[in-house]
Amino acid sequence: MATSGESQIYRDLMRFRPAELSANGWAVKAGVSRTVWADMRRHGNPARRTLEKLLSAAGSSLAEFEALRLGAQPQTASGGPALGDPARAWSPAALPPLPLVASAFGGEWGRPRRGIELTGIRSGELLERLPRPASLGSDPDAFAVTIVGESMWPRFRPGSRVAVSPRAPVAIGDDVMVRLRVSGGESDKVLIKQLVKQDSAGVDLRQFNPDHTFRVDGNKIDVIIKVLGELI
Repeated sequence: MATSGESQIYRDLMRFRPAELSANGWAVKAGVSRTVWADMRRHGNPARRTLEKLLSAAGSSLAEFEALRLGAQPQTASGGPALGDPARAWSPAALPPLPLVASAFGGEWGRPRRGIELTGIRSGELLERLPRPASLGSDPDAFAVTIVGESMWPRFRPGSRVAVSPRAPVAIGDDVMVRLRVSGGESDKVLIKQLVKQDSAGVDLRQFNPDHTFRVDGNKIDVIIKVLGELI
């Protein structure tokens, strides 16, 4: 049962707290101030970056959190909005669906037998339309892809669907989709990895299974796009 005086976003976020950690321990693991909880309980207005850090430390993502919150609308016994729920009187316009584009195993990148997996993206092939997280409401270029292969396990499960946002800023530590360049234009091959380092000469990327950190020269990169996280 919810405690009186606690904000809804605080209660929703606590559903993601790692079972082995206290709230303060979770904050320390995420690298945020422990005072975040007191402010969030009262005001419910955490910074987006704070949420991303907390959810990442819990092995989740902002996309998953937003999806949970969109599906948590209070219901009456008859299935409609509860009395006192603002949605009973007004609800925002439905968000456009998120396109799921086709993906497939694209072979290996770099030296043979290192196991650095490539993914083939067929942007013109739409497989399905998925519910759009509220965080992507203002990004008409966002899309989703299915993870193929096991190179990013356990961060991403094979077969999981992830949201990708070309408009989101990219930072060190983010999961990214690096579209490779070929002679004459862009390739349909991408690297879905973690961004470890970025400089004027290129990027260092990490995959988790097998664990490799490797360099991609800038002249081989068409664009770097942020992978926001797994969709429910």
